[in-house]
Amino acid sequence: MRINNQALIISTLELSGVEQMALDLHFLEKTISKVEILFTLRFYYWVGDWLSLGYHQKEIPPNWKRLSEDGVIKIVRRPSGGGAVLHSGGLTYALTFKKNSYKSFSYELVNNWLIKSFTKLGLPLKKGHLRKSLIRENCFGSSYQSDLVDQYGFKRIGSAQYRKKGGFLQHGEIQLNPPRDLWIKLFEEEPPKKIDLHLKHEEIIKHLINSFLETKSNLKIENISYKKEDIKELL
Repeated sequence: MRINNQALIISTLELSGVEQMALDLHFLEKTISKVEILFTLRFYYWVGDWLSLGYHQKEIPPNWKRLSEDGVIKIVRRPSGGGAVLHSGGLTYALTFKKNSYKSFSYELVNNWLIKSFTKLGLPLKKGHLRKSLIRENCFGSSYQSDLVDQYGFKRIGSAQYRKKGGFLQHGEIQLNPPRDLWIKLFEEEPPKKIDLHLKHEEIIKHLINSFLETKSNLKIENISYKKEDIKELL
């Protein structure tokens, strides 16, 4: 049995944006430093309405600052690139893996997993068409080949990567039920339509994890469960 055959599946947590970004980086560091860990995978929710900014988004529009000061949204910066993402009413996934495993966990293969998984749930998806990624204020205002769109052309899943030392973090937002009024306040455009897969979020997450592990044979799967009170000590 290979030494680097361990996969960590992390329990779903609902935390602040600051804590979630810190956890993403924590598991990236763990993947880099622990020889036996091939990858980690987790899904999570955000407490309240959060706007995450891409690493290269240096300027925050005045409108977003006002909404933040008024307590309408909270803002956090991601380690990955791309445009701003509203985290509200959806699911976020985070995958960390070693550099030498990139061919096994590339954008293409991750997207193939998501396409297959959501098609089975009744939500057909396909890859975006734009090749060159330009930073826009709204990440979901354009769709690149690393993104997934639904049959009506709405971007449903936007993903981004961050590389450090010998590892990668790829995380992305799955837009299921975005709040229309808040979306328009932020981006002055219509959000993706709400969809009902007739499943609880926990059931969707279970389906996605099982689907992901179907393609990973000879792995030692370890399910890691955390409570909110464990996080401060962990970080």
